[in-house]
Amino acid sequence: MNNMIVLPLIIPIITAILLVFLRDYIKLQRVISLLTMLFIIGVSAVLLRHVQIDGILKIDFSGWLPPFGILFVADSFAVLLVLAASVVTTVCLLYAFATIGEQHEKMFFYPFVLFLIAGVNGSFLTGDIFNLFVCFEVMLLASYVLVALGGEKFQLRESLKYVLINVVASWMFLLALAYLYGTLKTLNMAHIAQRVAEAGQDPVLTTVSILFLLVFALKAGLLLFFWLPGSYSVPPTVVQALFAALLTKVGIYALFRTFTLMFPLNQEVTHTLIGVMAGATIIAGCMGALSGRDVRTIAAYNVIIGVGFILIGLAAGTETAFAGAVYYLIHDMLAKALLFLVIGMMVFLTDEILVKNMSGLIRNYPLFGWIYFLCMCALAGIPPLSGFIGKVLIGQGAIEAESYVLLALGFASSIIVLYSLLRILLASFFGETTISENNQKPLPKLALASMGLLAILIISVGIGAEGIAPYVEDAAHTLANPTVYIDAILGDSE
Repeated sequence: MNNMIVLPLIIPIITAILLVFLRDYIKLQRVISLLTMLFIIGVSAVLLRHVQIDGILKIDFSGWLPPFGILFVADSFAVLLVLAASVVTTVCLLYAFATIGEQHEKMFFYPFVLFLIAGVNGSFLTGDIFNLFVCFEVMLLASYVLVALGGEKFQLRESLKYVLINVVASWMFLLALAYLYGTLKTLNMAHIAQRVAEAGQDPVLTTVSILFLLVFALKAGLLLFFWLPGSYSVPPTVVQALFAALLTKVGIYALFRTFTLMFPLNQEVTHTLIGVMAGATIIAGCMGALSGRDVRTIAAYNVIIGVGFILIGLAAGTETAFAGAVYYLIHDMLAKALLFLVIGMMVFLTDEILVKNMSGLIRNYPLFGWIYFLCMCALAGIPPLSGFIGKVLIGQGAIEAESYVLLALGFASSIIVLYSLLRILLASFFGETTISENNQKPLPKLALASMGLLAILIISVGIGAEGIAPYVEDAAHTLANPTVYIDAILGDSE
């Protein structure tokens, strides 16, 4: 069973390499890519069930026990995110089949999507912080290609900025790793946590932890998000959806692992700083969403608001807040993917990006309009959809931690999210239609099906919150009690 832990990383990489040699066989690439992702979903579901029954699972490559060997770890937090990421990628592939176009498909679109999800899954499952860096780079290298897919002038401009920012962040990551290893002589996450707990988190280690905070803040779009709106607006729609659903979530996951497991002690410095950055991110995201005039910019700033809101849970630092953050991470993956798919389809149907130049879409595409309405309600946290339970639990956690300013900012942001998306709904979907019968484009059935599937998942996660509650509670318990993770990894090697 433990050998299954590495499959969400290895299988997409092997398949991606195979697809490179099948460039001209587009239909075969589609089938193989879809079957690969369905297999990863099945593996993730089995792993999640076994973690719930048997506890945290691990695999030590080549028999080297921690902290010396390469280690992959499956706990509820990691596997829930692997499952959610794999589901989103599968649905986005369905959307791509109908919309991406053969020209892009022959530019190795499917191999790079699989490399992307391999890096994402590897980041969630690794138990070694250097391997986290490696998986980050696999994910980023794939994203560098996808953000520039098509080679348009505006894409190259934004992709250059995206690449430069991430290269700087990667250099800072290596610098932080060097300081960490020089101080603790280990890069195994559980071993780092054990040594920090034994020796205490002195000023040197706190400085190293702040350096990691800056690195992961750049990756997650926490305050340092100036690269995000442009980079998320230029690639093809399905790539935008994948970026919005997955990339920032890997940075958020790394922040949770770092400051609940490895550096949990000096919270008056680190968690206060995270709280300030989360609040500032929410404020800046709300300002961007309110001032945005085109649908893609509004959607991008809603990603930023979501990042700030999730990290209120980390700043609060209570088990209830952690549970809310896990719920909201799953919701945000699904809902942000749906938002970008819907926004991209609006642009395709109208050939416009400005809100004021769209009107009456619901008359031409009624089901499409109701899917957008559902997505808007979910992102605003309206019950019983997926965003509600996470917001409530994060709010309860903020109250327990007496973080009333963050609580107020978090729930005020829900009103801003609702207003910004409602503005699109009222302006673009209602009123007199701007599309004549002669100019009306057919809405691709497979694209509509993929959006409908995400809408069903959003409803299911909201209504069926009790069904995933045991896994979420186990994830939150592990985050709040790092000794559970440490004992599971180091217990056999001591």
